[in-house]
Amino acid sequence: MDFSLANHQQGTGADAGSDYGSDFTAEEEELVNKLLAKLPSEDDTPSNINNIEYDEEPGPTRMPRILGHERRSRSGTPLTEIKEARASVEVECNSSATNVESDESRAGRQRSVTVEPSTDTEAPDIRSPLERFRTAPKKALSVTDLISPSWCELQYWYTLTKHGRKKRTPAMRQGSAVHKTLEDEVHKSVAVSIETKEDAWGLRIWNIIQGLRTLRDTGMTRELEIWGVIDGLVVNGVIDELSYVCPDRELEEEVTARTAHGKGGKKAVSADQTSITDFLKSPSSGSGLKNSIIRDIRKITKPSSKIYLTDVKTRGTRSIPKGASFRPTLMQLMLYRHLLSNLATNRVDADVLFNRYELKSSATFTDGFITQVGSLNEVFYDAPAEPSQSEDLPASSQDSLQILLDNNSLKQLWALMIHEFQRTMPLGFGSIGDVLKAEYRDQVDGSILGIKTFVHDDGVLKSYLEDEMRWWRGEREAQGVSIEEAYKCRICEFAEGCTWRKAKIEEATEAHRTRSRSVV
Repeated sequence: MDFSLANHQQGTGADAGSDYGSDFTAEEEELVNKLLAKLPSEDDTPSNINNIEYDEEPGPTRMPRILGHERRSRSGTPLTEIKEARASVEVECNSSATNVESDESRAGRQRSVTVEPSTDTEAPDIRSPLERFRTAPKKALSVTDLISPSWCELQYWYTLTKHGRKKRTPAMRQGSAVHKTLEDEVHKSVAVSIETKEDAWGLRIWNIIQGLRTLRDTGMTRELEIWGVIDGLVVNGVIDELSYVCPDRELEEEVTARTAHGKGGKKAVSADQTSITDFLKSPSSGSGLKNSIIRDIRKITKPSSKIYLTDVKTRGTRSIPKGASFRPTLMQLMLYRHLLSNLATNRVDADVLFNRYELKSSATFTDGFITQVGSLNEVFYDAPAEPSQSEDLPASSQDSLQILLDNNSLKQLWALMIHEFQRTMPLGFGSIGDVLKAEYRDQVDGSILGIKTFVHDDGVLKSYLEDEMRWWRGEREAQGVSIEEAYKCRICEFAEGCTWRKAKIEEATEAHRTRSRSVV
């Protein structure tokens, strides 16, 4: 990991309304229900979190301007191989034969297939989550992998072990449709046939280059894919929106003032400013973070020289997450900013990515790929330094085809991408705003429900990532939510079989028995 991290632990707790049958008496169950009924009510409807990262296998990939795909089956196996495999298991059957069998032959057949039950029990899989689910040839870590446990680590463990990945729900599909509509406002998607893995990755890098040019040209880009390395491991994500519009200028001015007056440039929290830690603990989510402010994103705001990140969440309810329910989005945006900053400052070792995905970084792209992509976006335009100069935009001296011919490998195209990052964010970290925005939209019509803004905090992110990597590496067990967050269990599909819930019920029951005996 490219930064030192501090420790960060999660608590444990219980859930209301659980019934584990004959394990407890009716009196004990009533006691536990009364205890848990006293927990504070929370908004227990999470925002729809899609699998926001692209898989290693480039299926139909939604990317800015260009849509890349391979002609593959859902399983990734070539269709000809599937056809041959199906043929290999076909058996010949004579339907006119009479099914006649003597008692003696039947007894002999039964003896021939009788298998003694094995006395050996299957050994538990003691591999770490990283070894089981995110080691080659399986997919690499994603932002989703690192952020989902912040809702409930144990729930994500059950998701991986039982399903392998998050199941797409109808609500998630509706959310994807909203994201697609927003993307189409900025980019045009064009189908491109892919012949090699190197072509597929070239397409992904090319789309990032296109996205950065679009940001400079129009002031906004959407669905920008990013990569990074956390603790030596590749991490992939997709930022919903980047723009030059500050989402909360008042908060930005507060940050600037604190930075100017703080020692060593460290941001000191003023007496009337709520920290992120206090924000997560506070039932009201903290007034310092402009909670539940309902306003239109299209409101005219003075453009800034900095770039600001936005994450779009879709909701089936009109309410906005608060407190612990907002934690996943908060961590997600801060992780995006960290990964983006490392790309902007050329701190990502491309060879780590190429080796992880077994890519030939010096191999040239196929002629078909260069021809298809080179025929699109014939001329690039770069945004002028001043908006007033936008009427006469000079064309770049190179068109798409020439650029690809001059950068005809993953290694060369990656270098061009880093150059585009540095042109777009010339001050590196300083070109990226500290104010991050979560935008909530209706999952049906896409209308804006509200926004939340907050300030990036390196310390909180570092502490969180260190603790999560300890779990991914198998250095500790998965943890359930704290008792204050037990409301999450009410909408969890694994609630009935959750060992953490049962353990907490048993703890509460035993504590009651102990108190009862002490009174007697």
